[in-house]
Amino acid sequence: MADRLRVACVQVNSSGSKAENLERMEPLVARAAATGADVVLLPEKWNGLGSHEILFDVAEPLEGGETVEAMSGWARTHGITLVGGSIAERREGRERLSNTCIVFDPEGEIAAVYRKIHMFDVEVGGHVYRESEVEEPGDGPVSAQAEGWKLGLTVCYDLRFPELYRILAVEGAEVVTVPAAFTLYTGKDHWELLLRARAVENQCYVAAANQWGVHEGGKASYGRSSIVDPWGVVLAQALDEDAVISAELDRAHMERIRRSLPSLANRQPAAYTWPAEV
Repeated sequence: MADRLRVACVQVNSSGSKAENLERMEPLVARAAATGADVVLLPEKWNGLGSHEILFDVAEPLEGGETVEAMSGWARTHGITLVGGSIAERREGRERLSNTCIVFDPEGEIAAVYRKIHMFDVEVGGHVYRESEVEEPGDGPVSAQAEGWKLGLTVCYDLRFPELYRILAVEGAEVVTVPAAFTLYTGKDHWELLLRARAVENQCYVAAANQWGVHEGGKASYGRSSIVDPWGVVLAQALDEDAVISAELDRAHMERIRRSLPSLANRQPAAYTWPAEV
């Protein structure tokens, strides 16, 4: 079990062309691996971002999909754990897509699959987002392993749901990954705030790879991909460009925080009653 883990996040401004996005991502993954990263994290919907029509056009199954095969090859070539951001997944017998995060081990095998639970159905910054029109939610939390560290998997809008992060932490997550296309309008006020809050609340590392810039259809992502430690300190943050950031995570540092301010250990689950649904 490694006491230290190097994590890299890739930030990109994806177009609606799968071929173009695959071509652009390959050297960025190589650049991330060259930092010495054990784990490389990609953004949400990095192989195609835009309208509902674009999502259906770039969607693919887990078996035999062009993007899936490319990510498997990158993980194997570089000997890394690749948290493949998310892609639009087409599943047999289902009308709607899934927003799916696939984790590949250093041999290129699929180690975990997480389907985004929370659908982004909002009206912000003069734009309407209705993910549920074309996507269906996943049905539960998922974790993965990398170099003896436990990774909790989330996607973008999940960041606003602390109960998901707490479940992952209670189940042992030491790092929570956040591939995202977090909007410019909300990101400028909430992105760093929420990343730091989730890290502090759960006394874990948070690694977040975001899209940046304007996409097809005029919607914009905030960027500022970040890696945050369990004290809420931002260890690395990207500028407004295609970028790679990395940081070394230290388990001993996390454990010192958990011992000195044992908020996770001081939980009182028996005293918490989940309110009835309204």
